[in-house]
Amino acid sequence: MVTVTFAEIMAEKLDMTVFFSLPLSKLRTVTNRGNMESEQKIQNDIRVALSETGNLVFRANVGKVRMSDGRWFDTGLPKGFSDLFGFRSDGQIFFIEVKNQKGRVRPEQKIFLERAKSQGALAGVARSVEDALGIVNGKQN
Repeated sequence: MVTVTFAEIMAEKLDMTVFFSLPLSKLRTVTNRGNMESEQKIQNDIRVALSETGNLVFRANVGKVRMSDGRWFDTGLPKGFSDLFGFRSDGQIFFIEVKNQKGRVRPEQKIFLERAKSQGALAGVARSVEDALGIVNGKQN
């Protein structure tokens, strides 16, 4: 097992943030590509909408990054962990996998969402802000 310090992460200039304090105005700057919205734009719009409705929402970065010295840095999150997660004002946790209109849910993402639901979390796939609000409000699976 390789241990990586915070200083090493910063020296590599890796984007490992969870965006605790990114101004909402900065999230609406991603443009459409063609006729279909990008997952990044959909995700950012969802983050804004959920924040504006009083929810605490975080973006999760999942995966591994090869550092300049050849070592691998793993975010520590399991395969399939949702793109967004957070808490409603009543403390209910939610997980949202964001996809564009053509995006497919990978098997490990489906397993993660099913496991989260089995433990009492609100969880689902959102292709729009409306889908995400439905998940968080318990009106969509």
